[in-house]
Amino acid sequence: MVRRMFLVIRLAKRSAVWAAVVGSLGLLAQGVGAANKRTVPRVAGETPRNIIFVLADDHRFDAMGFAGHPFLETPSLDRMARGGAWFPNAFVTTSLCSPSRASIVTGQYAHNHKVVDNYNPLPEGLIFFPEYMQAAGYETAFIGKWHMGGNVDHAQPGYNHWVSFKGQGTYWPDGHGTSRKVPQNSYDGFNVNGKRVPQKGYITDELTNYALEWLGDQNGDKPFFLTLSHKAVHADFVPADRHKGRYKNKKLSLPKTFAKGGKNFRNKPRWLRDQRNSRHGTDFAYNLSDFDLNAYYIRYCETLLAVDENLGRLFDLLEKRDLLKSTVIVYMGDNGFQFGEQGLIDKRTAYEASMRVPFLMHCPEVINGGSVIKKVIANIDVGPTLLEVAGLSTPGHMDGRSFWQLAKGNDIPWRDFVLYEYFWERNYPHTPTIHAVRGERFKYIRYHGLWDTNELYDLQTDPDETTNLIFEPEHQETVAKLNKRLFELLAKSSGMNLRLAPDRGPTFPKRHPERSGPADFPKQFYGTSE
Repeated sequence: MVRRMFLVIRLAKRSAVWAAVVGSLGLLAQGVGAANKRTVPRVAGETPRNIIFVLADDHRFDAMGFAGHPFLETPSLDRMARGGAWFPNAFVTTSLCSPSRASIVTGQYAHNHKVVDNYNPLPEGLIFFPEYMQAAGYETAFIGKWHMGGNVDHAQPGYNHWVSFKGQGTYWPDGHGTSRKVPQNSYDGFNVNGKRVPQKGYITDELTNYALEWLGDQNGDKPFFLTLSHKAVHADFVPADRHKGRYKNKKLSLPKTFAKGGKNFRNKPRWLRDQRNSRHGTDFAYNLSDFDLNAYYIRYCETLLAVDENLGRLFDLLEKRDLLKSTVIVYMGDNGFQFGEQGLIDKRTAYEASMRVPFLMHCPEVINGGSVIKKVIANIDVGPTLLEVAGLSTPGHMDGRSFWQLAKGNDIPWRDFVLYEYFWERNYPHTPTIHAVRGERFKYIRYHGLWDTNELYDLQTDPDETTNLIFEPEHQETVAKLNKRLFELLAKSSGMNLRLAPDRGPTFPKRHPERSGPADFPKQFYGTSE
């Protein structure tokens, strides 16, 4: 009886050991599998370079001095354009903070990464392109605005060094200069590698200080990748005190599509005319009865001055360390911003001012100064492009493509259209679900789930999108062709399903009772028979 009991105990111990071994092997296999997911083949002929990616918030495509702005001074961006490549046809595939940023770091459309608003947690299983760089031996850092997954600022995969803040953060720690309550603003300071650190000064300066400090610690043993992600110029715009009032005597030239009726409304969608009297329309912007569009735009331009100034500080440090010619510097906006175009403010729409962004690359060793590359590129291409700069190929799950060869002046096959999508939000219910395709000439916009008209614009003859050609007989072939192309792109990228997310955060449905009334249907919708 005793011998049998000891035999049972011995067998149990052996079983426990084997269970532990098997469990360890299982964990090891999972680890190897996870590592394999972050490993991609190297690209022949590409030596990994140091990379700095500067991301601004809500920076319009035309808010740069060299791009012809009438008064805005951007000497550092002008320097980038002179010494590098400008992509004037750069777009985001969803013009909204969190979805656009998710497309940048995943290389995927929103219908694949599933980040469709600013409030819901990040879906599990997302892979961020810096993880591949990290696995390949890069030293990586993220400094600034993350703003994905709600009001969080904890460290994310792919970064050795982490400095961030919750939600929208704040321009100044005491909030001065802010004229209204902004959803998801935070006064909790910074998360610096897991430690809570108070914000001390103006956020654009302070984030750049963190970036310069980290760059100063890089000793050349490893290539580095830095993301400097600014809060600026997100609304509510607050310039640095030293820049406040710089443009107080300047005026915004109202866009051609600002007019409240007449020819400007011809063939335009009902939802667009209705949105004019909403939180994102010029009649009732941010639900403020006394909203001043010109004053708001001047504050926007003044806030941009610190972004440009601090970009110059990065250039100066790299030049001092003899790294400027060999380092790839990228500047981009996460989406555009409307200042009266179509009677709207803010973003989300598929109009140019909303979806088109500044995009510049600088690396004198391989990029010809003053290059203007007109191919249509998008935020989903950032990850693949920077991975190729790092000598790595594009992971199979990414929707974007690398345009690194285009930046270097090489001719490669490229896309004809970029796909745009936006999913209706309960928080801001005035903008419908949108799908669009935008090429070098035409843009086709399709609306989903509402009784309204679609849109077609010839951007060569009508860059301001004044005339919707959707009903014109001579353009019906183009409409049919682009509608087909839209669904081809959706099908190719597994985008034939709409993403639904739980209701979170506030909602802003109000209209002003004494401003623009409800819109009528386009006249083409009226008739007495089929």
